[in-house]
Amino acid sequence: MVSAGDSAPAFTAPLANGDLGETFTLSERLDDAPLVLAFFPGAFSSVCTGEMRTFQERLDDFADAGARIYGISVDSPFALNAFREENDLEYALISDANHGIVDAYDATMSFDELGIDEVAQRAVFVVDGDGEITYAWRSDDPGVEPDYDEVVSEARNAA
Repeated sequence: MVSAGDSAPAFTAPLANGDLGETFTLSERLDDAPLVLAFFPGAFSSVCTGEMRTFQERLDDFADAGARIYGISVDSPFALNAFREENDLEYALISDANHGIVDAYDATMSFDELGIDEVAQRAVFVVDGDGEITYAWRSDDPGVEPDYDEVVSEARNAA
C-alpha cells in the first residue's frame, strides 16, 4: 500500500483541462509541487461532484499553500471535460481509464451492488517536489470526503 514517505508511483495519463490531447506526466509536473492528487470514484455522481466542487471552492487556499490540485478518476477524458465544464472546475482532471494509476496507488474499490468492478477509491495524496508522498488519505466508505483543512495544511507543509 502506498503511504506517506513512499516515492509517488510514476505515471503518464490523459489530462482533461478543457482540451483533448494533452497528457500529464508526474515527473514533469514536480516543479509545480506540492501536487494534490484527489482520486474520486466517478464523474457526475453526487458525492464526487460535491467533493470536486469543494476543492474548487478551496482553490485559493491551495494556491496560498503553493499547491496544485488534480482530480483523478477512471472516467474517459471526454466525460471528465464535460464534468469540469458542468461544474465550473478551474483545475485539471486526469483520466485513468486504463486503471494504471489507481492500481499503482492502491486506490481501487468496487461497487458490487451496482455491478461495477473497479473505480478509484476516494483518496488524496500530496506529492512534494522530490516526488515523495507526504500525505496519504483513503476512505473505504465512498460517501466520506477528505478533511479539506487537513489537506490544505499538509500541502502547505510539503511546499
